[in-house]
Amino acid sequence: MNDYMKAATYQHPERIPISVSLLPATWRRYGKELQALCLRHPDLFQNVQDTPEVRYYTPPSYHEGKFTDAWGCVWENISEGYESIVTGHPLKNREDVRTLKAPEEDIGLPHGFMYLRLFDLRGFEEMMIDFAEEPEELQMLIDIVRDYNIRQTRLAIERDPKGDMVVFGDDNGMQDSLPISPRAWRKYIKPAYKAIYDVVHEAGRMVYMHTDGCIWEVIGDMKEAGVNILNPQIRANGLGHLVDTCRGKICINLDLDRQMFPFATPGQIREHVRECVEAMYMPEGGLMLTAECAADVPLENIEAICQALEEMRDYKG
Repeated sequence: MNDYMKAATYQHPERIPISVSLLPATWRRYGKELQALCLRHPDLFQNVQDTPEVRYYTPPSYHEGKFTDAWGCVWENISEGYESIVTGHPLKNREDVRTLKAPEEDIGLPHGFMYLRLFDLRGFEEMMIDFAEEPEELQMLIDIVRDYNIRQTRLAIERDPKGDMVVFGDDNGMQDSLPISPRAWRKYIKPAYKAIYDVVHEAGRMVYMHTDGCIWEVIGDMKEAGVNILNPQIRANGLGHLVDTCRGKICINLDLDRQMFPFATPGQIREHVRECVEAMYMPEGGLMLTAECAADVPLENIEAICQALEEMRDYKG
């Protein structure tokens, strides 16, 4: 068993698992300089090779322009290398939910597969009104999206018969709070996640869930819904809240402070990583560290992130 699975299951990993992700926009800006940096840190960037041309993958939704997805949502992107946003919502009126049918096409489990999908379909303001007024159409919409995702989850398991986990991504929080009350989240969203994640556990696998935003009030509920490894943001939640809700209770792949990276000094980055590890570390496991670097992060700071992670992965308390 590798350190990743040992950390996830509290079986005393030798090292803290670490990772760094680089957006397509970051590759587009720095090119060969970023390739050279990656080659200096082969453990973190095992797929980067010294090629004459810099090679990196850009997902379809990260290209500049517009497209319409299988649900009828219109996505728009004005900056190559970053994720698109939904600007066209097909369910403009609440009554439209009653004629909605899930796509016949199987699109898998993209980021925003459940909670964000509701907002993509209805629009943020209309969806917030639905959560406030709790009409019959609210649960109808949730059920349609949930059942589609159950099908996609079963297909994901069939396509990867030897996999250990299924990865999900769905942002549940805003910068400093949940969009809806914890009560509403537990009533409407938690059961939908549980129904989907039950399929994963029935197949003998683990659930990895990425979720941006301030979600500390429902982290315990996410565990009850079936999350085994949670990927929360430190800036939105606060280190103290994450210590209280996660340490020794649920394994986290801690998303380090992306909003700090463009403006910090290398020394401040090293101190940030150290502070997080010292607060969250347990010899049994339960802690992983990850950092995402957008194109506004200076190269010297990306280097400092890599160095700090490589140093702190051997932390023993």
